[in-house]
Amino acid sequence: MLKRVIVFHAPQSEGAAVFAGQLAIEFKRREVEVLVADVWEPAPTAAIEAADLVVSVGGDGTVLRAARILVPHPVPILGVNMGRLGFLTGMSPRDFFNHLERILAQDWRIDERVMVRADVADPPAGVQPTCHGLNDVVMSHRAPGRPIYVEMTIDGARVAVYRCDGIIVATPTGSTGYSLSAGGPILTPTEHHLVVTPVSAHLALGRSLVLQPDSVVDLRVTSDDGAILSVDGQDDVVLPVGATVRVRMSEYRARFVSFRDPTSFYSDLAQKLEFQLSSTMNPSQRA
Repeated sequence: MLKRVIVFHAPQSEGAAVFAGQLAIEFKRREVEVLVADVWEPAPTAAIEAADLVVSVGGDGTVLRAARILVPHPVPILGVNMGRLGFLTGMSPRDFFNHLERILAQDWRIDERVMVRADVADPPAGVQPTCHGLNDVVMSHRAPGRPIYVEMTIDGARVAVYRCDGIIVATPTGSTGYSLSAGGPILTPTEHHLVVTPVSAHLALGRSLVLQPDSVVDLRVTSDDGAILSVDGQDDVVLPVGATVRVRMSEYRARFVSFRDPTSFYSDLAQKLEFQLSSTMNPSQRA
């Protein structure tokens, strides 16, 4: 039976904070220890080490932040969607309470998803040299309207010097995010490959590359004004000219609680992309 739960919520969503409070009341009524926390506050390390479950209340950004907070602890995440789309948040508030008895009994399936690791050589002062992300790491320009120059090698073999807007290294989970917008392929979330996608590459290989699970990508900044390394679109590292970032599959996995049939991925994806397209065409649906 479930004993200890952390409920992370999005800080700027009043609805998410309110629902997180409602969950805390219900868990306490069922004699489950619960901690409610803003996902952007300092990580409650002791509570994470003891937790049986993390409930992420908000949107995909809340889940991405929670997944990085949990490294290296293999605590499963259950995402509750309080936003509009929700690729990573598999439940609505109503679904949560409909499944409450199974949640309390830990009667669920665990989906493990690979994460991406980036090691920054000679990082700026005060910056962690190693970052882990659930969606992607992106190397991009610092000055709007200007390209970056990036030399890329894969497994020690030089591939190209890219003149582009950026280089995305995405996980299968992140393949439906920025990488997809840049023309990258869609991978099922439980695959074990990374995808390298250049953004608006000029006079270079502009196609995505699907890597072997053990491949290592080195990205060296050759732009005079350096670059920015972004992890999950949330944590940024400023890189000077000549800096090298080594990217590979992380040794850690994000673990997600699921009650859905894994074969429903493509139908769910099609519905979400159709909704996103219709919302773009019909602004009245964005509320």
